[in-house]
Amino acid sequence: MAFWIFMLCLSYCSHPALSAVQSTGSASSNSLADSARGPHFDTSASKNVTALLGKTAYLNCRVKNLANRTISLQVSWVRHRDVHLLTVGRYTYTSDQRFRAIHQPHSEDWTLQIKYPQHRDSGIYECQVSSTPHLSHFIHLTVIEPDTEIVGGPELFIDRGSTINLTCVVRHSPEPPAYIFWNHNDAIISYSSSRGGVSVATERGETSRSVLLIQKARPSDSGNYQCNPSNARPANVTVHVLNVANVIGEHPEAMQHGGNQRMGSTVNVFALLTILLLNSYC
Repeated sequence: MAFWIFMLCLSYCSHPALSAVQSTGSASSNSLADSARGPHFDTSASKNVTALLGKTAYLNCRVKNLANRTISLQVSWVRHRDVHLLTVGRYTYTSDQRFRAIHQPHSEDWTLQIKYPQHRDSGIYECQVSSTPHLSHFIHLTVIEPDTEIVGGPELFIDRGSTINLTCVVRHSPEPPAYIFWNHNDAIISYSSSRGGVSVATERGETSRSVLLIQKARPSDSGNYQCNPSNARPANVTVHVLNVANVIGEHPEAMQHGGNQRMGSTVNVFALLTILLLNSYC
């Protein structure tokens, strides 16, 4: 008899429908507990923001369990550096038209939009719920400007017939540039031109690089070269292609060969120019 009672209990407890009821009951309990908690912030969806100078920034604040309470409770954004009230609900309370409140009906997200952010906009912004006591969540905005550099600039002296090797580095960008263009004397460089021997390799990442190679350098390759990333200021370098193999003679340290390094020092630049000037008068 005890055996059949045991089997009956085992069958009852393992029945799928009953298990589902138990699971639903557990989920309902969790949901009720979450609702009883009242409004609170979802910090996983309300994080610090790094924005690119001049590119629209979005600061998101997600408030849970605020449904049906928006009549009595409001979500506001406050700028901390001057304790300036920016938005209340979906309304903007600042004369600075770069700021705007964004909220979709039935959404838990209350977003502060900042158009054309500047360095001065960096700092702490407070997302505030007008409960008693009020709830606050702080988000830090950092506005950065990518840095662009052509390695070895601002001037490079290249021996005629060698390879011009220009490396453009883009740092401190929250996202890789969509493209990096190269210009020579204000004209976009064509990698399929009749000149030939021109190629570029671009690597995008936290630090992006673009390498321009020009084989068999000639005097017409001299001039201003500009690296133009899509999300950063351009960088420039002036390249001098010189036919000085017979002039330099015993002063090879004053000349860059192959475009891999810049001149050793300013003294070497002046030494090279002096040699060229003396040669022109002889």
